[in-house]
Amino acid sequence: MKITRSSFLTLGLGAAAGLVFGTAPRSASAKEWKVIRVATEGAFPPYNMHAPDGRLIGFEPELLQELSARMNIKCEMIAQAWDGMIAGLTDGKYDAIMDAVSITPKRQEVIAFSTPYAAAPSGLAIMKDGAIKSLPGTGTRIQLADEAATKAAVEEMAKPLAGKTIGVQVATIQNDFLTRYLKDVVTIRTYSSGPDTFLDLKSGRVDAVMASAINLNASAKKSNGEMIASGYVFAGGLLGQGSAVGLRKSDPELKELFDKALKSVAEDGTLKRLALKWFEIDITPAL
Repeated sequence: MKITRSSFLTLGLGAAAGLVFGTAPRSASAKEWKVIRVATEGAFPPYNMHAPDGRLIGFEPELLQELSARMNIKCEMIAQAWDGMIAGLTDGKYDAIMDAVSITPKRQEVIAFSTPYAAAPSGLAIMKDGAIKSLPGTGTRIQLADEAATKAAVEEMAKPLAGKTIGVQVATIQNDFLTRYLKDVVTIRTYSSGPDTFLDLKSGRVDAVMASAINLNASAKKSNGEMIASGYVFAGGLLGQGSAVGLRKSDPELKELFDKALKSVAEDGTLKRLALKWFEIDITPAL
């Protein structure tokens, strides 16, 4: 059975090591929150990844540390397989998700979201000496709400992409984009983890990869110039309203705690500082 990030189908959960943040526990209204368990993938740099010693590092682990201090509640971050992450949340295996999860209408039918903490467009990466020499529109952002601009950009991109294979992580908004706009033009190859898409791009098994522009830029930087981001980038519409903490709808008091803490880190500049540290650009949304 094919899995899509918006369909929330699951093939099980991965296990892994975690991080613990926080000081003295405190209670929240309506429910006692002594510990908040937060799932992440640990394989989506620079949002989250594993250090050589097994620790979870990246933008989201550091952001959670800040949020934990402001909520004055201990937070445990654990790594879980992406394709079962939302099901694990609704089943109560953990209390929240921080994995660059974009807010989309389909997901809002199943889970609640905090206010967003990041807003990045999506785009394509190719190999500098690969089958695709370049893609049009590099550096130009297209809002999917602008149907005319979207149609024109997709038609322009479709010409050099015709007959090519694009790798994308399974169950992602980028997979939804490719299925909506380019399924009749390209072959879409899905992967259970983001890093595998880039490995196959380097080996020539796919001609391009679609992912968050931040993820693309991080992978391109590590490639020493062999991989480049190319073509239009897209935002809004089915690509969501930004990344936020995923929560159960039955925990409104937890959403209130995260929203308040996120407002605090945005107002004092901490959110921007972390974004600049990990992404080298400010992708903080207006809160």
